Amino acid sequence: MNKINNQSNNDLAVFNYFPTLIYTIEKPEFLTEVKAVFKTYVDKFKKGKNLEQPIMTDHLFNEKSIVEFVQYASATGWNILSEQGYKMDDKYVSYESMWGQQYNKKSQMDQHVHGNGVQLVGFYFLDCPENCPKIVIHDPRPGKVQISLQETNINNASPASGMINFEPKPGMFFFANAWLPHSFTRHESNLPFNFIHFNLNVIPNPNFGRSESSAAEVI
Repeated sequence: MNKINNQSNNDLAVFNYFPTLIYTIEKPEFLTEVKAVFKTYVDKFKKGKNLEQPIMTDHLFNEKSIVEFVQYASATGWNILSEQGYKMDDKYVSYESMWGQQYNKKSQMDQHVHGNGVQLVGFYFLDCPENCPKIVIHDPRPGKVQISLQETNINNASPASGMINFEPKPGMFFFANAWLPHSFTRHESNLPFNFIHFNLNVIPNPNFGRSESSAAEVI
């Protein structure tokens, strides 16, 4: 039997590297305009159809009535990547995709990540009835998942946790790196769960490093 060391763990130097970062912010000021566009696109998708499965609309990022919403999300994405330590001064953040989703009762989203050059994944929640899905963030480290021990209490977030839940709220943005596995639990309300899903990628800034005189010559 191993002898217990009475030294307190408070005496240990602890280093926290390779973190998993999640970002949320409540921006209800965008709700009215975004919900109007969402309804237009959902109604167009539903026209002449009797649908029960989740709805995924066409892309929304070119809609002029929500340009401030679109610009806010991409600018926030740029700030996130820059603050994470990525060299962003010569890059733009652009949309790989942005669409509306509507979940009806029993709909859910399986665990997945995003590829195709996507750097950040995001959501903006519109209608979140009681018993709507929670966002589930899964531990992205396969080595840790493979050998992880049983948790003392799965209701407490700790370094032992294998997944973390977030509760959506109307007007809430949610951002995460695209490599982070995520899913939605099953929707258990008779009312629809509505949200915007967007994916952000990074492209070179063609104007980076140009002097004012050279830019003027191009114009």
